[in-house]
Parts: sequence; C-alpha cells; structure tokens
Amino acid sequence: MNKISTKTILKVSFVAVAAVALGFWDSQSTTVEASSHREAPLIASDPLADNTDLYAFRSPDDTNTVTILANYVPLQLPQGGPNYASFGENIRYEIHVENDGVAGDDITYRFTFTKTNQDPTTFFNIRLGQQNLMTTYVAEKSVNGGPFSTIVANGVVPPPNIGPRSISDPTVGLGAANYDALMTASIATATGGGGETIYCGPSDDPFFVDLGGIFDVGQTRGGGTGINAPEDGVACKNTHCIAIKAPIATLQKNGQPVTAAVNILDSDYIIGVWASASRQQIRTLNANGTESHSGAWVQVSRLGMPLTNEAVIPIGDKDRWNSLTPYTEDPAMEDYFCNPELGLYMDNSLFGGAVPALAALRIQRNSLQTFDFGNTNDGLWPIRATNGGAGTALDTNLFGNYLLRQGKPRSVDLLPIFHTGVPNLAPYQLATGKNGNPLAVGKPFINNFLPTFGDMLRLNMAVPVTPRNHPQFSSLGIVQAAVLGLTTAPYNTTANLEWIPNMDGFPNGRRLEDDVTRIELQAVSGVALAAIGLWYDDFTSGNPVTQDLLDVLGYTTGVEANDTACAGSVERLWKMRRTYTAYHRYLRLRYGYRRSRPDHGAELSESCTNQYDVQVHGLLGDESIDRYL
Repeated sequence: MNKISTKTILKVSFVAVAAVALGFWDSQSTTVEASSHREAPLIASDPLADNTDLYAFRSPDDTNTVTILANYVPLQLPQGGPNYASFGENIRYEIHVENDGVAGDDITYRFTFTKTNQDPTTFFNIRLGQQNLMTTYVAEKSVNGGPFSTIVANGVVPPPNIGPRSISDPTVGLGAANYDALMTASIATATGGGGETIYCGPSDDPFFVDLGGIFDVGQTRGGGTGINAPEDGVACKNTHCIAIKAPIATLQKNGQPVTAAVNILDSDYIIGVWASASRQQIRTLNANGTESHSGAWVQVSRLGMPLTNEAVIPIGDKDRWNSLTPYTEDPAMEDYFCNPELGLYMDNSLFGGAVPALAALRIQRNSLQTFDFGNTNDGLWPIRATNGGAGTALDTNLFGNYLLRQGKPRSVDLLPIFHTGVPNLAPYQLATGKNGNPLAVGKPFINNFLPTFGDMLRLNMAVPVTPRNHPQFSSLGIVQAAVLGLTTAPYNTTANLEWIPNMDGFPNGRRLEDDVTRIELQAVSGVALAAIGLWYDDFTSGNPVTQDLLDVLGYTTGVEANDTACAGSVERLWKMRRTYTAYHRYLRLRYGYRRSRPDHGAELSESCTNQYDVQVHGLLGDESIDRYL
C-alpha cells in the first residue's frame, strides 16, 4: 500500500507478545454479535471473512517479542459437523503494521488458504487416516509497500478437534498422540529473516461479553440473578486465529531491539496494528455445483480497536466503514467519537434514565465548574480561543486544531484514543503532580501516539510487561494503571516516569485478559478525563475520589473474564474445544437469555466442561510459550 505523507511526531513505546489461542470451530448461522462478530449487515452474511478480534501485546515469557492475534469466523459451536468451520478460500486475510507515523503499511502479512478432500467418498471429516476439508495456507510478507514474498509456503491448519477416535485412533482416525501434537506440528517458522513464528488454526474465542444483555438496548446485567444473571455469550465458542509472534526488532521502524529504547515510553517503539479480509468483486455460481471468483480485490472487513464498528459507528455506516482503511477514513465519521451515541445514555439531562444498567456511568457536565462534556457541548473548546493549551498537546501550533472542536466535546479524549493514540504530553498525563491544573505536566502513564488519524490498535513496545501473577495485574488495563498512579504508593508519590502495573494493557495494545467492553464504557463516561484532572461534577477541592468516580470504577457488566481458567502463572494458550461437548450451553432464547429445559423446567446451569472438553492448554511451571509458538 502506498504511503500517504502526513505529520510524523513524538515517540511512543510498547511491546507485545504472548499466547496463542487454540480452540475449536462450528456452524456459520449464529445471530448475535461480539467485539467484532457479525458487526455490520454485509459481513454478517459472510462469516468466513469476518474479523472478530485483534490483540497485540508484549510477550510475558519472551519480552523481546510481540504477539499479534487476528481472529476470524465468529461464534463457532464446537459440535459444528459435518462441515466444520475453517478459514475461507478465495479470501485474503491480512495483518497490517504501521510503525513510522506516515500513513500506509510498513509491514503487511497476507494469508491465503486452500482446502483438499483426501477421501471424498465419506461424509466424515476424518476417517482411516484421511482428512477432508484439509486446510493449508501460504503466508506472504510485504515491507514498505513493496512486492509480497512468501515466508511460509505450505502451512498446515490443524483439523477440528472432533474427538479421540478421529484424532488419536490409529485405525479409524489420524493416529496422533494427542491433539497437542497436531497443534505443535502446525506452528511454522517464517523464512525471510524476520524471525516470525506463525500459527493459523482453530481456537477458543478469548473474548467475553454479555451479548444477551448488552444488545438488549444496553441492558448489561451486572448483579442480576436468575434469568437476568449476566452470561458470557461467547463462552464455549470457538474462532479461527492467525497468530504471529515477531521480534520487536522486526516490527520497530529502524530494526532496533527493545534494549535500545531510551525509556519505557520511547516513541520510536510505537506500532499501529489492524487486520482485514478482502474478496474479489465477482462470485459466479456454476451449473456443476462449483463457484469461481474474478475481478478486483475489495476489502470487506477490518478491525483495529475493539467495538468501533459495533458500538460507535451507526448501522447506516457500518458496511462503508468496513470498506475503508485507517489511511482513508471518512472525516465525517469522526463525529461518532466526538459525540458518541452511548454518551446520550450516561447524561441525566438527556437520556440518562433510558438504560438503567448504565446508571453508574455519568459524564462530566460541569467539570471543575467550567467544562461541559455532554454531547454537542464544547468540552475544552473554550481554551482554544486564547490558546490556553499553549505548551501542551492542545497547543494550536501542535494538535489543538484537531483535538479542540466546538460542539464536539469528546474530540479531546475518545477521538485520540481511537484515531491517533495518546501522547506523553500534557494534558494527557495523570493528575498526580498537577496541583489542580489539568493542563499542567503530570505523571506519565501512556504514550502510544502514532498520528495517522485512523482506527488502529496502537501499542508501545517499550512498555514493560505486567506479569500475570503480579498482585496488581488487572483486566482493566490502563484504567487500573491510572488508579494506581493516582491513589497508591509508591506510584503516586512523585510525578516521575516509572513503570506502573498494567501500563501494557488496553488501550495500549490489547492483552487477552483485558476487559475491553468495560474499559470502553468507562471511557465514554469520562474516566480518562478524570484521570488527567478533569474530575466528575461532585468533585470538591482536595477530594478527587468522589462517589461519581467510585461508581464509574466499580461499574461491571457482570462478565469480566473468559470462561476458560488460566493455567499457570505466566501465560496460557487456549486449546480448541472438542466437538461433542455439552450442547446444553447453547440452548438460548433468541435474545441470549438462558431457557428452561422443556422436560422439567429447571434452568440450565451446567458448565460446557465435561471429560472430553479439555478447555485450557496452559504454561505450567517452567514451560515456555515457544513450545507452541
């Protein structure tokens, strides 16, 4: 992709690595949504090309690498035979990396898949050592918009984890020692000098969200009981994962290792990541039962920041948004961030009572008795007239003209979080050390500023990893880092730059554990504004920890973790679920609520786990993730 010249400014740093999810697959006829599952009308009818989630984080076990996980094919049931879901043929799956602030891919990874029937005389997927719909792939790489070169020529996608007879029986099945052996054998080492290791295959879906509640007009069910109890709508479902574990030096713009970073927020170590799927324009259904494809390739799905196209972009623009890139965003769509729909339901003067479940989330309407961040109000716009942000990121000679917009109050927080990343400049530093002036220099806690002005998952690869067994590790990511930096010694005792646990969490990249639904709802309610000193309306001098702030921080959807347990204290891989496990978890009413068994009326409460549902493949003791990726 040709690069479009824009500003290159500042430095940021973060690193990402981690775990590969390995789970199982299913049918393509589900009707609910998740992080980016079936999020737009057109892609909902094309599940094989549907981006579901994107993760990028510094590896806990090998801090010199970053792991990028791009998931596709949403909401697969484990028992989805006889034709189990997989990657699609005639689709280009791509992972894009931007690393220098000039709009356009600096690295593009492309994956194409082919399916083969080894024994077309049977309806079974696996029989007598033969596999049908056996899937292989070619991985290619382009650097700086140059031609693609092959880095994996004949990659293998593991078969579905159908069950012990299909996988391990030496006569009727594949005769593998176990499914782990098939997973391990499918991990490829890329050629070409980049040092990447790659896995493409089925996975447990690591996303978690109460689908039944949240899409019932926002009625999340935290604290509910009985039929109103919160329920993970993605639990026990699988997806298909493209996982790349790459050295930081391969992704860094100058080829430098993380040891060369000048500090833990070094701007030279910021990358932006997004994923996409493309199809050719013409599909022809032939009279003999086959199909053919021709025409130009067009993008049909994309994903950077989670939930953008689900909960920010309205339905009338969702399909168009999927067709754009972060380098060709429609500026008119920026208003959906500057005046977010969800903000209407967190404002008592508008529709704050319309969604009772969001009652704990209130927006600042009179912060510091001056600034109004309610939709269509001015936010920090008044300081622009006098360049009151001089010397800060809001300086009109820097980014003030982009960040300060009349009648668009969230241009100062939500817009940069999604479209530029957040710089290590005032006012985007913690209130610690500001002495009551939100525009003053404070305590640094984030720097993932990569001003390409489009939706990407931005990661500073220089930020140290928070060990998963650290007592302060939290699925609240940067929100928890801000809480520690404001309230907890030793982190709040100085305004100096220092490591704070969870600085490596969303929205500085995205770890598998990060509760992005909760974090983004808190962000819409103004938690980032409060962190930098634009406190909630009930603030009194000397007492920033008010009831409004505590309500926002204590808000929960009731679903705060993946349904698979974490095995080991370092990191884990999620193993694909076997196909004939506990179908009862999927008996749902159409709106996602649990239903009663028709035979005796008892509410279903069984787990999806049974003796054949080996859910977690963990890193125990000294085991290394490199065993698997």
